[in-house]
Amino acid sequence: MSKKEIIVLTDLNLITCIVQKGMADDIVKAAVAEGVQGGTIHYARGTGIRERLGLLGVAIESEKEVINIVVSTEMTDRIFEAIYFAAKLDTPGMGIMFVTPLLKAATYVPPHLIKKAQE
Repeated sequence: MSKKEIIVLTDLNLITCIVQKGMADDIVKAAVAEGVQGGTIHYARGTGIRERLGLLGVAIESEKEVINIVVSTEMTDRIFEAIYFAAKLDTPGMGIMFVTPLLKAATYVPPHLIKKAQE
């Protein structure tokens, strides 16, 4: 039996973007257009004073979409900017985005990419 090996990826960041319901698809499309492979979308519900009052008395929807995208450190700024504008985060009440450094990650890496990285 051959010993299996784990390919550990480093120099990664996790971009998390929390936005109003219905915006996630456009955000992931913008990130893919900048070179990412894809993202994970899940749903959440926000609570707090802004839910009741909203900006200028307008109610803010409590249902949210959370987008997680793992990117290399060298791509982080470019993807962050693309997501910022696709999510319209320059508009009050649209959401929030943040970057978390990842120590390591593991997934399937095709053999041709491993060989290319070792060159």
